[in-house]
Amino acid sequence: MIAIRAARPADADAIAAIYAPHAETGDATFEEVAPDAAEMARRMTTGLGWLVADAEDGVVGYAYASPFHPRAGYRWTVETSVYVAAAAYGAGVGKRLYAALIAELTDRGYAQAVARIALPGDASLALHRSLGFEPVGVQRAVGWKNGRWIDVALWQRALADLPAPPPQPRVR
Repeated sequence: MIAIRAARPADADAIAAIYAPHAETGDATFEEVAPDAAEMARRMTTGLGWLVADAEDGVVGYAYASPFHPRAGYRWTVETSVYVAAAAYGAGVGKRLYAALIAELTDRGYAQAVARIALPGDASLALHRSLGFEPVGVQRAVGWKNGRWIDVALWQRALADLPAPPPQPRVR
């Protein structure tokens, strides 16, 4: 049984462990040195919401949102990310986490979610497509990692109707 819940500072060790292989050898992030638990705990305080998938044997995935851009006019748009432990690949953990994150962001009044996906990223593309994200562009050769230039796909999903003027989103 997997429960989706708000991340707590005590989850930082598990989150760092899940992220480490993505940073050190994967292409899903262009970070090359895995941050430690203290750094992940710090990042958790600056995000717009962090969720974890908690299984019987511990945290097996996490999802979070961060500001899309620091300028004020972008405050209704967030950038989203999800990472799952290798042992939980293919079990639907990422989809459950992301769906819960989208619901929370929608409830809090955000209007758009944007995701950056390192290509080819087939599993990530399928996940985003299944949750209503649509491709809006590709940035060519914007990252260098693992001995190659990597393209990044930009995907976007509306979270709400776009009233004018929009009410302020609620930050935790």
